[in-house]
Amino acid sequence: MNSLELNEQEIIRRQSLDELRKLGIDPYPAAQFPVSHLSSDIIANFEKMCEDKTEVVVAGRIMARRIMGSASFFELQDEKGKIQIYVKRDDICPGEDKTLYNTVFKRLLDIGDIVGVKGFVFRTQMGEESVHAQELKLLSKSIKPLPIVKEKDGQVFDAFSDPEQRYRQRYVDLIVNPQVRDVFIKRTKLMNTLRDFYNSKGYIEVETPILQPIPGGAAARPFITHHNALDIPLYRRIANELYLKRLIVGGFAGVYEFSKDFRNEGMDRTHNPEFTVMEIYVAYKDYFWMMDFTEEMIERVAMALHGKTKVTVGENEIDFKRPYRRITMIDAIKEYTGIDISGMGEEALHKVCKDLGIDVDNTMGKGKLIDTIFGEKCEHNFIQPTFIMDYPIEMSPLCKRHRSNPELTERFELMVNGKELCNAYSELNDPIDQLERFQEQLKLSEKGDNEAMFIDMDFVRALEHGMPTCSGMGIGIDRLTMFMTNQPSIQDVLFFPQMRPEKKAVKDSDEAYTAKGIPAEWVPVLQKMSFTTVASLSNVAPGKLFNDICGFNKKNKLGLQNPSMEDVKKWVE
Repeated sequence: MNSLELNEQEIIRRQSLDELRKLGIDPYPAAQFPVSHLSSDIIANFEKMCEDKTEVVVAGRIMARRIMGSASFFELQDEKGKIQIYVKRDDICPGEDKTLYNTVFKRLLDIGDIVGVKGFVFRTQMGEESVHAQELKLLSKSIKPLPIVKEKDGQVFDAFSDPEQRYRQRYVDLIVNPQVRDVFIKRTKLMNTLRDFYNSKGYIEVETPILQPIPGGAAARPFITHHNALDIPLYRRIANELYLKRLIVGGFAGVYEFSKDFRNEGMDRTHNPEFTVMEIYVAYKDYFWMMDFTEEMIERVAMALHGKTKVTVGENEIDFKRPYRRITMIDAIKEYTGIDISGMGEEALHKVCKDLGIDVDNTMGKGKLIDTIFGEKCEHNFIQPTFIMDYPIEMSPLCKRHRSNPELTERFELMVNGKELCNAYSELNDPIDQLERFQEQLKLSEKGDNEAMFIDMDFVRALEHGMPTCSGMGIGIDRLTMFMTNQPSIQDVLFFPQMRPEKKAVKDSDEAYTAKGIPAEWVPVLQKMSFTTVASLSNVAPGKLFNDICGFNKKNKLGLQNPSMEDVKKWVE
């Protein structure tokens, strides 16, 4: 990499890298480093370990340093936290050669470097819990500086808090904002709690295809790709429902899957094009059973993560203790709009939307209109966990008709903090009814609804072989994690959320500079000095620009012939 593309600290760190190698020190050794303790182990058992002068081997990043004479301190950060390390010159350099301390530690190591330390536990004269180093080894040299987060009197300065940078450089975020790690540890614990719960019931974890010939199981726009060998289009999975129900047909009593699903739709604080869903299907059950099961499941997650059922989500305290309120969708709309939509057709629903000031279009069928009314006028009101039940049949093409009202389906969604958390049905197992529902979706697609479902004839064929009464449920793992960790954005619970391409700084071509009479050798220098366009040169007084150029040339030992003051004036003009 050209040195002019690097900042001053990066240049110095690369020079340190070269010096380390000249000293015979491999800055990236291959051999394992046998860590015996983590920082948390030492802190938790400090008194006894201090009394026994327990020998420990620790490793991690240098996060702060206090360089003094023949003894210094640095803060080492590992997976579990931080511990202070005391380094005495004569202890790590017992012989005549003091290079390891005087040159390597004091001059060639930097904040961000990963080191290993062997020593014993002790308390300093100031009462600080520390490790007294007896051996020090460089394990990985950091040649790009970390953003330094400063703290004083409990206040944090220069925090690495810009979301754009945090999500794009998650590796840096995890280093300098250790609390971020806790969110992802809880996410893993959440998933393990669900997995243990399902396994305890005897249900089987399975895997289904991500690349599918027909994107089924949800109303969503898919990502499309092409399989070269088969010369066919394939779709990234939008849901795994239809494959899991095929397994119920095949004789499994209960199956579940944690799946990555993909929807080629908008991005916002609660939606990412790639997301994690858990779907479960259990034979011989209905949606009433699934409501009880879902309550038990979510209450268990809250207890596992917090030791209680009450969880703070934004400005609200959510209580996940069973039982949850249950209300039909039509009653919810009536409660918050005063309008009873039961029995209404498309024309009447369009008028209701117009009267309520809801923007709709002619591509929307009855189901989408009802869904829009609920979303606009009702959904945000359900803060405490609430089951919204009995959706109109047009909204649920995979759901069994209601046992007492054929206009409705046996479906529920769980609303929490004004958002949908999970979706569940008494599953449709009538193959003739299912095919008719698919054909209705095809009509919606022909009207222009790009989220209408495809017809999956193989799934219909599976149902023709007979599927038992069954209930299924899908829950968004990302959203559940947001609720359980009080994170406002889905990007905060994904290690690597989808991001827009990084914006590149506007930069003129080299020819634009030379056309102004600027020598070619000075073009990369000016760009390094942040004059990335010719026009930006005129933002600085000619005298200051001349001094800055000459100073940069001298400081970086470029050896270029300095321009004259008259030359610089012409560049600015």
